Amino acid sequence: MQKQPLTTDVTLARINEGVQLHHAQGRREAARDVFAQIWDEIGGERGDPLHVCVLAHSVADVQDDVEQELIWDQRALAAADLLTDARLAQAGVPMLVAALYPSLYLSLAECYRKLGELDRSREYLQRAQAGIGALGDDHYGQLIKGGLDRLTQQLTSR
Repeated sequence: MQKQPLTTDVTLARINEGVQLHHAQGRREAARDVFAQIWDEIGGERGDPLHVCVLAHSVADVQDDVEQELIWDQRALAAADLLTDARLAQAGVPMLVAALYPSLYLSLAECYRKLGELDRSREYLQRAQAGIGALGDDHYGQLIKGGLDRLTQQLTSR
């Protein structure tokens, strides 16, 4: 069963289709192909910051190389810094920009952990934890909080 998109934005809905290919169907290569096509269509990093942020964050998840994953996550963070709450509302995204940061920081923290840069990982983990107040008590918020808990355990066990 396919989830209904949470947005009225056509590009975000297409990105969600790629995410579903990866997460729900395990079709990582197919997701990469969809993401590459969308990336070209939006004009890459020069595109709408909302599209760049969500797409880059999604592209990071399908990378095999951690350094490439990190580059994509950094692109997502840079684009988030250009976003406004009004832009999210216009696209029908039911959250504030502040709610994006814990996930973005968590992804960066995880990349740095994989690369063995534990101090940088802890730095981004702290940033993510500082922003969890912006998360709701919904599935998204619980997912991010669970990820933060897991990474905290991994970093404290070292």
